[in-house]
Amino acid sequence: MKYALIALLLSATSAAAFPVTVKSCNRDVTFDAAPKAAISNDVNLTEMMLVLGLRDHMVGYTGISGWKTLDPEMREGVAELPELSAKYPSKEVLAGADADFFFGGWNYGMKVGGEVTPETLEPLGIKTYELTESCIFVGPKAKSSMDDMYNDLLNLGLIFGVEDKAKALVEGYKAQLAEATKGVDHSNPLRVFVYDSGEDTPFTAGKYAMPTALIEAAGGVNIMDDLDKSWATVAWEPVVERNPQVIVIVNYGDVTAEQKIAFMKGNPAFANIDAVKNNRFVVLEYVEATPGPRNIKAVEKLVAGFAAQ
Repeated sequence: MKYALIALLLSATSAAAFPVTVKSCNRDVTFDAAPKAAISNDVNLTEMMLVLGLRDHMVGYTGISGWKTLDPEMREGVAELPELSAKYPSKEVLAGADADFFFGGWNYGMKVGGEVTPETLEPLGIKTYELTESCIFVGPKAKSSMDDMYNDLLNLGLIFGVEDKAKALVEGYKAQLAEATKGVDHSNPLRVFVYDSGEDTPFTAGKYAMPTALIEAAGGVNIMDDLDKSWATVAWEPVVERNPQVIVIVNYGDVTAEQKIAFMKGNPAFANIDAVKNNRFVVLEYVEATPGPRNIKAVEKLVAGFAAQ
């Protein structure tokens, strides 16, 4: 009888949770009920949905196979879900799946002024939640922090009526992070450069990109944290001038991490960079370097890489 009462109370609490309103970048979005036909874009956003146990609320995902491959853990997670678009979805793709929710972001499935935006999807009955890291594209935002990822999980928890699970996950991640960084000395941070892609000019992480937060948590400083953008292209000259002690390689796509490292080590222009001279490279998978459940593992990798002599 006691357990039946508890179940009844939990059911009543869950039923009474709606409507809920969450902040999505510069918008307030209200949900009268949990979405039943959700679509996520990109591997890291999809993992956020899966880690919250929301697969049964999903009708598919987009934007993964066009650029990236799924590791075994991800393949198992999305095994019963179709990939509706290899790259960015169109309005027709989302509407054709009878979606009622799209979890995307700016440059994570949406482009400012593009075909797929919260405003263009609203008339189709599709509500949108925007990845916090990407909000810099549509308005002011605080510098990247671990709270960006926590915020998305907590908001998804509210949207889908799994608030307690989201809170427990976030508290668990915070505890893991504290454990991973308990011996880190932040008084003399290592200079770190994030190398995503590009040879003529490098694509890198700026002030608002997740790697800046990961690097700082691990005891480093992103040498491009004065770049008032998230992910952007810069010239090689300031990279050489700022002389990173460690280079973080983002691994995805057709050019492997090994090839990126070989390019940097084989280019005479980079011969005097401390990280190149001392062979100090740390490889993060794309899904670790972008906001999502694997950010804690990314910090653990960075801590180990920064400590290696």
